[in-house]
Amino acid sequence: QVQLVESGGGLVQPGGSLRLSCAASGITFMLYAMAWYRQAPGKQRELVAAITSGGSTNYVDSVKGRFTISRDNAKNTVYLQMNNLKPEDTGVYYCNADRRRSTYWGQGTQVTVSS
Repeated sequence: QVQLVESGGGLVQPGGSLRLSCAASGITFMLYAMAWYRQAPGKQRELVAAITSGGSTNYVDSVKGRFTISRDNAKNTVYLQMNNLKPEDTGVYYCNADRRRSTYWGQGTQVTVSS
């Protein structure tokens, strides 16, 4: 059984930081591309950041220079370090694992940026 369990969300003031974690089980983690998506109220889910099995990364333009995605294959965990958070970063953040025709999602963690 595949499980992706996110943690680290919460309420933070603008300019603050959060670190999201996603612990994976039931997959050969090192073979999977991992990604973070987010969904704001009333909006479609969007890709925020991704990291390949080889460690290459890409980001949506709005978070470049502020967010960093990383992975620890020994811990089967992917991280999203979020700095200088803005109100528009508010949403539910989902972890995704993808390889060939297999894709899995976590349950999501809420991030709220507000003063």
